[in-house]
Amino acid sequence: MGAIQFQPTAMCLILMCSFILPELAAAASDDDDDWEFPDEDQWKSGTATYTKDTNDSIITEGACGYGDFHKTSYGEYSAGLSTILFKKGSSCGACFELRCVNHILYCLSGSPSIVVTATDFCPPNYGLSADYGGWCNFPQEHFEMSEAAFTEIAETRADIVPVQYRRVSCYRRGGIRYTLTGNRNCIQVLITNVGSDGEVVAVKIKGTRTGWMPMARNWGQYWQCTINLKGQPLSFEVTTSNGITLASYNVAHTNWQFGQTYEGKQFSIRKTRQLN
Repeated sequence: MGAIQFQPTAMCLILMCSFILPELAAAASDDDDDWEFPDEDQWKSGTATYTKDTNDSIITEGACGYGDFHKTSYGEYSAGLSTILFKKGSSCGACFELRCVNHILYCLSGSPSIVVTATDFCPPNYGLSADYGGWCNFPQEHFEMSEAAFTEIAETRADIVPVQYRRVSCYRRGGIRYTLTGNRNCIQVLITNVGSDGEVVAVKIKGTRTGWMPMARNWGQYWQCTINLKGQPLSFEVTTSNGITLASYNVAHTNWQFGQTYEGKQFSIRKTRQLN
């Protein structure tokens, strides 16, 4: 038998590299702490608008930190969420099925549905009423959709449309992706392409000379800790909001570099749904 190696205990701290965005700090309202998403099969009522797809639009930026969604597999079908849905950034990466309802002029015939990924925060505007411009005010359940997604369910001449929505499983190609940034003393990881539940609620990291260490959410799906893991292959453990945990070992090789993206395992989809 080989010698038993002692695994030193280490802790990830959240000092030295925090850069929480101001708009996310504004989203951190205690009002939505007790709110929960509906079950997958339960439709809820909300509203939707859209943002025109430009170079600085919802598909190339966003409060979740994903950057260009074409590069992170989320594509054009994305949406910003109002405060109550955004849940202080933990909803980033979750998938929602939406359909336009109860508007004969603007909803497409047959009320087709579309699945979008949560990629941005729709900030409140309390200077306007909830039914006239303040669509993302608390506690409104609102989606600011990409133009490409909105045109799948409604006419673009509409200012705002009533919708029904529900959480659904996310279908992704390939494994979960880990993009490493930071510096020698602080490692940050952007987690993308998460299948199944899509909503990451906890992350752990492990080097070959450490045990598993919890990471702290910085903002969106950026996770961080202050520890030097250079020269060690990196493993990651991701837990989603449905309580399922997936570990990917030695995702990044010994000579990993900041700015690089590495691919691990993927959650399996245990339930499928035929969309309308």
